[in-house]
Amino acid sequence: MALSTHTTHSGFLLPSIHSAEPFFTQQPNPNTQRIVTEQWSRLILSYARHRNLFSIRVEDAETAGSEWDEILRNERIKRRLLPSHLSHILSEMVAKSQAAYEPPKQTRIVLLYWRLPEEWAEVLHQWVTSTGQLTTILTFYEITDPPVPSPLSGLPLVLLRKAIGILAKTGRAQIISIADGEGARFFAGTGK
Repeated sequence: MALSTHTTHSGFLLPSIHSAEPFFTQQPNPNTQRIVTEQWSRLILSYARHRNLFSIRVEDAETAGSEWDEILRNERIKRRLLPSHLSHILSEMVAKSQAAYEPPKQTRIVLLYWRLPEEWAEVLHQWVTSTGQLTTILTFYEITDPPVPSPLSGLPLVLLRKAIGILAKTGRAQIISIADGEGARFFAGTGK
């Protein structure tokens, strides 16, 4: 089978390397493995952004029917990424600050940074400003599950807390304890 791009059921365009059998196996040559790991890292982050996915588990490589099947498996060439290979890729992504183990002190699940926490902070501040909610106290739920879908819809609380913390350091946000959990108040400013 010649190398070719392929569009998945979700509309994601897989790169041609995804149709190469060696792409799915760990390579004995360290330089080749480094390149394969970089390509997998880009693919995982691009797919996560496309599907609005925030985490991946090593078990996703074992489990048929997971939300990651479209990229971790290629039925056209009868290949799948093995859990040990995915674990290696994820550890490299964590080392390069493209992901973080979440919860900490384990190595099976990572939180993906298809946007860095600093970028989420800017998205959050822009959303609060554009929706006219500066100085309003918002619960974390109101931010991550707004009545009108936003770029923050479904954002994991750990990422939201990091983004608010970044904004707080520049005087653009303040975390507030409220009766039913946590919230934040946002202020105008450039963050510079």
